[in-house]
Amino acid sequence: MNQIIPEIVSQHAEEASFLWLLRNAVVYAPHYVLADLVRIDNRIESHLDGLRANGESGLTICKELLGQNEFEGIFSAAILSFETGDNSRIQTILGMESNSAELCRGVTSALAWLPYVLVERHLTRLLSDSSPALRRIGIAASAIHRKDPGQALVDALAGEDSLLRARALRAVGELGRMDLLSSVQKNLTSEDDQCRFSAAWSAALLGDLNSVPVLKAIAGLDVPYKEQATTVAFRRMDLSPASQWQKELAENPEWARLAVIGAGAIGDPTLIPWLLEQMRMPELARVAGESFTMITGVDIAYEDLEGEQLEGFESGPTEDPEDENVEMDTDENLPWPNRALIQKWWNNHRSNFQNGTRYLIGKPIAGDWLQHVLRIGRQRQRAAAALELVLRQPGQPLFEVRAPGFRQQQMLGLKVTR
Repeated sequence: MNQIIPEIVSQHAEEASFLWLLRNAVVYAPHYVLADLVRIDNRIESHLDGLRANGESGLTICKELLGQNEFEGIFSAAILSFETGDNSRIQTILGMESNSAELCRGVTSALAWLPYVLVERHLTRLLSDSSPALRRIGIAASAIHRKDPGQALVDALAGEDSLLRARALRAVGELGRMDLLSSVQKNLTSEDDQCRFSAAWSAALLGDLNSVPVLKAIAGLDVPYKEQATTVAFRRMDLSPASQWQKELAENPEWARLAVIGAGAIGDPTLIPWLLEQMRMPELARVAGESFTMITGVDIAYEDLEGEQLEGFESGPTEDPEDENVEMDTDENLPWPNRALIQKWWNNHRSNFQNGTRYLIGKPIAGDWLQHVLRIGRQRQRAAAALELVLRQPGQPLFEVRAPGFRQQQMLGLKVTR
């Protein structure tokens, strides 16, 4: 019998928790590709194996993290609990969930991580639970697996709990449930911002153009999903109205960032001279570079088109206790573009692009190319490709770029590297 060494088991638990937190950022990062995600996921799985090999000790240490308010430990604890099917362990985990968004996210991630055949019965129980929070976990995990929650989804759409209804509304779009479009449309005028956004997001994916003015209005609010609303609206719109809205946003300094993001979503090379001008602005230079890449496909760092941080740029938070700027630098993982070098590159390559055509990382948007971007693109580019595929054929499930990397490889017909 192998001797259990607590320090090693603790290390497995801490590393799995750290990597899970890292992964939560990676899936939305501009500089990671699928292969990077697979490497992180394989490392997580290795540490989970270390916890599994130590049986009860592994679960105990994960629970100790929770007792210290280290909520990231919920992911590993939930994985071990749901895998074994031990109801007492599962109830302990779920009992912690009701008052914590972090715990809710950890349980959902665990259920989405494990193979569906292992969690199907657990999801069935969650979907019929009296707690709206637990039903929300069931719907979220089912949707990430792209499995239909059935009547539980229909009931949630008509429910009074706004968080549950918002998650159900988003699941409709993720699953491509065209038959539930009318229920989604009823929420386009919801007083709850998150429900209204989720309804508009899903309605857009299901082909409803009435979603566009709602998304445009949400883009003007101070909400965390304003940029997501902007991107989906631009990709849902035809080229002419999209270009007009982008121009309107560009004329207002408060909406300049949304205009830059919109230019990348539109994908029309006509907007590149304007993007080059935005690279002069410290607060917009990097996101303008990302939009330039979204259209042209050029890798600014790899092609030696990177420059120095522009003078006048300030990023928080700093170490100064009197500094009131506590916001993180949302563009920290984007390269600083060298405008002169990028202008030269564009002068040499502009003949390869046709104005009035929409591009995604260097080629006109088309089905085969979008499938290829899912294989080779960076995470934000892959998310854009997944959206474009659904917008062109409403009613199909949205490809899940947040799913475990090895599962994505299987879905894309790639060699699984585990």
